Amino acid sequence: MSFQQNLQMGKTAESDIARWLIKRGQSVLPVYEKIIDEGKGPQLFTGGEGLIAPDMLAICKGKVLWIEAKHKTGFAFYRKGNKFVTGIDLRHYLDYLRVAAITELPIYLLFLHDGGVVKDSPPGPSGLYGNYLSVLSQREDHRSGKWGKSGMVYWARDIDGGPLRLLATLEEMNIK
Repeated sequence: MSFQQNLQMGKTAESDIARWLIKRGQSVLPVYEKIIDEGKGPQLFTGGEGLIAPDMLAICKGKVLWIEAKHKTGFAFYRKGNKFVTGIDLRHYLDYLRVAAITELPIYLLFLHDGGVVKDSPPGPSGLYGNYLSVLSQREDHRSGKWGKSGMVYWARDIDGGPLRLLATLEEMNIK
């Protein structure tokens, strides 16, 4: 799949997740819409560093939190742990931790999974999974240097002993 196809798939998932949040009483502010596409996502500029920022802010009754929306074909089956896991680029994860510390706003990381097959894994579960980054940072399943430029960090579903909770099925999100 090309970069542009991946980008479009990600934007569609962000829109699906934003609609789901709005149905639950949140107001949603996308962090970026740019005329010039630099191939970069949203950034938070501070006194000396530019950090990768989450995709949107959600606001409800005076409470504000960051939302990072990820779209995945499916969970990977981690044979060593005998469980389904999903993850993100380690560099992005470390930047999100810094963004949370600097802004003093919580970050909620959401994974929208289609239930497809990843590499040689069996078909995985589908739906919207997530949790607060503060919880995820305390309950990483594992890290791997095999994928991506900086490596990856992974989490398991709560029924597999991990912190990722099923928040909505695809049907509940009106996706399938």
